[in-house]
Amino acid sequence: MPEDPEPSHSPFATPRYKYYFAGRILASMGLTATAMIAALEVYDISRLTMSVREAALQLGLFGLTQFVPVVAMTPISGVAVDIYNRGLIVRLSILAELICVLALAITAWLDATTVFLLFVYIFIFGVAKTFLFPAMNAIVPSLVPREAFPNAIAVNAVAARAGGILGPVIGGFTYAISSVLSYGLSAGLLIAALVSMIMLGSIRPTERGTPRAPLGMIADGFRYLLSNRLLYGVVSLDLFAVLLGGSTALLPVFARDVLHVGAAELGYLRAAPGVGALAMAIWLSLRPPGTNMGRNMLLGVVVFGLATIGFGLSKALPVSLFLLMILGMADIVSKVVRQSIVQLNTEDQMRGRMGAISTLTVSTSNELGDAASGFLAAFVGPVAAVVAGGAGSITIAAIWARAFPELYRKPPR
Repeated sequence: MPEDPEPSHSPFATPRYKYYFAGRILASMGLTATAMIAALEVYDISRLTMSVREAALQLGLFGLTQFVPVVAMTPISGVAVDIYNRGLIVRLSILAELICVLALAITAWLDATTVFLLFVYIFIFGVAKTFLFPAMNAIVPSLVPREAFPNAIAVNAVAARAGGILGPVIGGFTYAISSVLSYGLSAGLLIAALVSMIMLGSIRPTERGTPRAPLGMIADGFRYLLSNRLLYGVVSLDLFAVLLGGSTALLPVFARDVLHVGAAELGYLRAAPGVGALAMAIWLSLRPPGTNMGRNMLLGVVVFGLATIGFGLSKALPVSLFLLMILGMADIVSKVVRQSIVQLNTEDQMRGRMGAISTLTVSTSNELGDAASGFLAAFVGPVAAVVAGGAGSITIAAIWARAFPELYRKPPR
């Protein structure tokens, strides 16, 4: 009697995952292009009447505008993902983002763009994104078998990073021609992502558990996180390392006033971390991090901090691009490890809430880190702000290595 074939470790062996992958990469392209274009417009409009430090402060406020909906809506989005159709939440979120991008395009076409309007649109954009990513992440365990899950996480990172490369590059080139064209292209990408997610069909939570009040469910999610030191250590490490070491918010400042280059080169700078992350994600999809995940995450944070310091000190575009690629490689290691540990060590009925909390920490570190770097740059200048942030990330890795020995002693189950 022939033996049963070995189960496939490729997520693409599942037909519906192909639609998911396409939708994820297209959505990533549209979202990253829109975010870069809007930030560039904020800085360019501000520099018409402001100094470098004053315009950097506007970028800090821009990051804060994206942070507020994350804090306000993420716990609610996690509960929604655990209760309602996850595929529908993804589609409605992409639709809301598409409407915001179309509004940005129309405003640009009417030559009516102001910093205030950009803040309003990006705030609404951020609310939709808060629902999108917990739902997207919670879908994956329902699409692929458990043995294919670590590879699926790495492949998802490939999709996100590929979108993070192509989106800013295309956005930068098209912005040099017309902001209307840039936003129009982003809208087209989101339409294609929406179609892919419609093809995915319905995805509901596999286990409902006993219904509870929303506030109780939110509290359960935080209690679940705090009760598991491995999860707590991983999520908090990623939060504080990126919060202190974030430099992407200041890329418009570095492009225009440090490296003295234009919109197309800004697109390269914005895409460079994605190039490094994509290369590392492909490597991790072929060779998953295995049982030393926590140790690899700590090393990744240290390399992330060193690359951030080097970028802050660089005055040459090629050197800056290279260091941003190294930064992206280190960053994706920590993200793949975090997502793998969180998803593999969380029951399905808690995945929405844990995914939302994970998204909250990532978005908090990104958006609040953008705000913090902008505010700090307004006081000490962009170079000193970035260097200090990189040093802070290295310090956090050292503290967490001592405070959470579970990170390098306990492999995910």
